[in-house]
Amino acid sequence: MATSRARRMLGHLESRKNLAGSACGVVGLGLTLAGVAGAYWPVVIAGLYGAGALIAPPERVVVPPFDPSEEVGALRADFTRLKEYLGEVELPMTPGAGWEGLLELYGALLEPGWVAEVLATEPEAVHALSRAIRRDVPECVDTYNRTRWWNRLTPGGESPERHLERQLDLLYEEAERVTADLREAEARRQQTHTAYLEERGRS
Repeated sequence: MATSRARRMLGHLESRKNLAGSACGVVGLGLTLAGVAGAYWPVVIAGLYGAGALIAPPERVVVPPFDPSEEVGALRADFTRLKEYLGEVELPMTPGAGWEGLLELYGALLEPGWVAEVLATEPEAVHALSRAIRRDVPECVDTYNRTRWWNRLTPGGESPERHLERQLDLLYEEAERVTADLREAEARRQQTHTAYLEERGRS
């Protein structure tokens, strides 16, 4: 604790605000010795120190380095847990891509290798995939099972299966959009390199 207090004190002494305030305080001391400050010399020195501390730029706190690949790795682990969860619950057969197509698409995007590396460079894509895997899919399954139970007690109304089918379609469409955006990013990268080579050739 004492070490921490000493570190904070040393940090204050070395701070820009203290250095700027001290420099202005030295000016005030010079004015005092020159007889300009008169009887108010303590106020002048303190005032100049405070003014210097106020005008000094704030200390820049270094931003910690974040590795985007770590987020993709954590998301991959959550996706594995999601598949285990889906294997334990009772789900209806769905037409179209259904569960199998959706999970295959998620798995392909998160597969270790260059595709996941491209994914890691696109924060919006990572966010969309994270939201789907960590929140949307579990919510779809949980609400389906709960609603189905209530529907057995009081039949009628729109079937839970229909809602689940629509939710799966929407999630699959979103995953396809993410895939298309990643493909477009790679296409732009290729076009940029082509333009660079052409420009270099002209020069």
